[in-house]
Amino acid sequence: MSSKSASIRQSERASAAPPPGPIVDCEDLLSALPHPILVIANDQSIVFANSAAESFFSMSATTLTRSRISEIVAFGCPLLGLIEQVQATGATVNEYGIEVATPRFSGAKLVDIYGGPLPEEPRNMFLMLQQRSMAQMIERQLTHRAAARSVSGMAGVLAHEIKNPLSGIRGAAQLLEPGLSDEDRALTQLICSETDRIRNLVDRMEVFGDERPISKDAVNIHDVLNHVRRIAEHGFGRNVRYVEDYDPSLPFVLGNRDKLVQVFLNLLKNAAEAIGEKTDGGRIILTTAFRPGVRLSLPGSDTRVSLPLMIQIEDNGCGIAEHLKPHLFDPFVTTKASGSGLGLALVAKIIADHGGIIECESEPKRTVFRVLLPMQRTRPAAVPTTRET
Repeated sequence: MSSKSASIRQSERASAAPPPGPIVDCEDLLSALPHPILVIANDQSIVFANSAAESFFSMSATTLTRSRISEIVAFGCPLLGLIEQVQATGATVNEYGIEVATPRFSGAKLVDIYGGPLPEEPRNMFLMLQQRSMAQMIERQLTHRAAARSVSGMAGVLAHEIKNPLSGIRGAAQLLEPGLSDEDRALTQLICSETDRIRNLVDRMEVFGDERPISKDAVNIHDVLNHVRRIAEHGFGRNVRYVEDYDPSLPFVLGNRDKLVQVFLNLLKNAAEAIGEKTDGGRIILTTAFRPGVRLSLPGSDTRVSLPLMIQIEDNGCGIAEHLKPHLFDPFVTTKASGSGLGLALVAKIIADHGGIIECESEPKRTVFRVLLPMQRTRPAAVPTTRET
């Protein structure tokens, strides 16, 4: 055999050698994904769950991987049929608008489901759940804006037709006071205090009528959150423990700092009030994250908006009543005896003015308000990653 032929065969064997192993471990890749991921064996036992799945099912990965999928979802859940379909056919499935309920949360969550066999382990299959709340949030935000616009139209009328007569009523009550008995003077003081309360309410409603575009600049959202946390610590939230879980590489927000302070101060105050007077165990978690894949389509349009900046306020308070959740950001909806119901409506308007969205998830002992905003392309903010106070 000539040395030339041997060299050719050696070259062929080298070219037929198996390629090097994967650079990224499959488990690490699945763990990094922001959506709930499960890996399910042929016997429907769960062999892997990422951190997003832990949050979705309100169970630890250890608990999940000791369970079968049929043990963590409600009986008759369509998810079970899809798993059987993948295992029987070996084909991938995509199903949209599937309701998934588990014993750990009330009601059902609407999700899009993607599943199929794992290429390297065909005996196992993967399952990815994507909550529809993100995709539907733009439409709900437009509803909130419409509600705010209806209030703004009414606010203009109220400002003119009510505030002027209120001034006359209050002035007349003050003129009557000097000649009245103590008992009657208490009534005129009641008139004055009630007219002041109505005036303040109308003043707050007038904010909805301001249709001028807000001035925007690069804002370090961590500075905003630290500012409102300090206010809370020395005031309405002094009995609460604060946990900060910040992404140190987060880009700046394109927004108005003062209005963002107003938004997150309102959300923090609501969280502290939900916790109440707990002397121990009251906790608020402030989280920021960068999610470059979050792009949403505006209803009735081909326009897609990128909202990669996520800011989240989570508390372990009493939760929000189920019947209030669909109307939470509508004007005059409140759970407080003395509340006006304009706080969250104003929050939704300010976030909408920034081109962002806000959503809420709530159950007893866990309420999460999540804000998604556009970014300003500039240098990242450097802050501590995780801190407790």
